[in-house]
Amino acid sequence: MKRSTLSHSFLNIFLVFIESALTLLLRLDPELRKAAYPLAKQGTVVALRLYLPHVEVFATFSTKGVLLDAQLPIGRSEPDVVINAYSIQVINAITTHDSESTEKLQMRGESVQVQLVKQFIMQLGLGSLIQGLVKKFKGGKGKSKPTEAEMAEKKENYKLRIKEQQTQINTLTIKNRELETTVKELQSKQKTLTIVTVVALLVMIGAIIALLIN
Repeated sequence: MKRSTLSHSFLNIFLVFIESALTLLLRLDPELRKAAYPLAKQGTVVALRLYLPHVEVFATFSTKGVLLDAQLPIGRSEPDVVINAYSIQVINAITTHDSESTEKLQMRGESVQVQLVKQFIMQLGLGSLIQGLVKKFKGGKGKSKPTEAEMAEKKENYKLRIKEQQTQINTLTIKNRELETTVKELQSKQKTLTIVTVVALLVMIGAIIALLIN
């Protein structure tokens, strides 16, 4: 009795670990979420009957993720899909993402749901978790290098900007020269006007003095 209770406890701990890993995978892998969505929408229950060791696990797909339990969910008399396989076969199917390995798993149930479960298994795997973690920690560093066409387009844009700026500089230079010329002309006119005014005043003063003497 103690041995059976101990084995059941180990199984529950293992299921909690696997359930947490599945939750993390679903968060990191959008393709896996797409594969799980139709199963979650239908509330599909999958019974996984493993040999060596002999274990039976029930996976319930829901909007909260994939819930694992050693017993059939309350309110369900039977699972939608039943998978009979050796443990090594399941591990091989998950780690390889290979359709041939997945097809070797014996599945019973409605054909559409069986096909959806197969797609989910093929999308599932440790590779997805590792890739998701790498992308998450790298952030923007994981962006691919620009192509030659993109680089050529950027260079062309830079050239156009430089050309536009050069045109603006030339226009401003011309306007500046025009202003300098205008200022010089005004200064010259002002100088001439001043001289004419002084000469006119001198002539006027001389004329007045001549009248007074006479």
